[in-house]
Amino acid sequence: MKCALVRPDGTVVHAQRHPTGAERGSEAVVATILDVAEGLADRARATGYSPVAVGIAVPGVVDTARGVAVWSANVGFRDVPLRELAVARLGLPTALGHDVRVGGLAEARLGAGRDAGHVLFVAIGTGIAGAHVTDGSAAAGAHGAAGEIGHILVRPDGPTCGCGRRGCLEAVASAASIARRYAELTAPADGADPVDAAAVAARAATGDAVAERVWREAVEALADGLATGQALYDVRTIVLGGGLARAGDQLIGPLRAALRERLTFHREPLLVPAALGDEAGCLGAALLALDTVPEDKGHG
Repeated sequence: MKCALVRPDGTVVHAQRHPTGAERGSEAVVATILDVAEGLADRARATGYSPVAVGIAVPGVVDTARGVAVWSANVGFRDVPLRELAVARLGLPTALGHDVRVGGLAEARLGAGRDAGHVLFVAIGTGIAGAHVTDGSAAAGAHGAAGEIGHILVRPDGPTCGCGRRGCLEAVASAASIARRYAELTAPADGADPVDAAAVAARAATGDAVAERVWREAVEALADGLATGQALYDVRTIVLGGGLARAGDQLIGPLRAALRERLTFHREPLLVPAALGDEAGCLGAALLALDTVPEDKGHG
């Protein structure tokens, strides 16, 4: 859990990190969230600040209108009324958001997409998810599922995705999929340490033929997915975040070239790595919370 006290201008006054402890069950995770939030509010008051709102961002399916964490495979949430629980505990206005959408919100307002107006934030990690941010606001969609760019169909005969369909972008180009594909092609010996996507990238850079193939396949699939995203959203800037984006120019350079090849009349977006790292979701949750507060009160 990344947690912080954040001023309205995005300045972090104090930051903390806590283990999620998902293995303890969803009720224990919720209890920790509320304990940490209350502790931060108390710290704010003790140091001369007035907390005005609480922002919470969680993975999975989120009903932002009702403030309910509907479902999360990673944390085990099932219809958890997080906003209601936080309001009851802290007595402050509370906003609940989706972790990737609020991460996109932060990158669009404070990070690599600042001043672009129209931004597509794509987080590439264990899975792939996106957020379309227009003029500082991230669309949730009619059912809270907007931005699932990882489930664009890019390889109809490709591997089976976690969603059950074959050939989703996430099944081909996520960090987990890159590692899995490399393992399939190299058939590591029993007991050998598994190779993650970062190691595949490193091996590709040193001329490992299998790693080069796997990396190239992932880049081409990503380019297909981003080209579809650009056709749908016509953004000025695409911001790449998540663990895979740490590959830097090894990813951005060939991906930019592959995307350019796929565009015809569509304007080519600026393709840049995220600037806020793993704090983007935390900052975005704060921005979402501050959006719920009238301007004359949002100064704490």
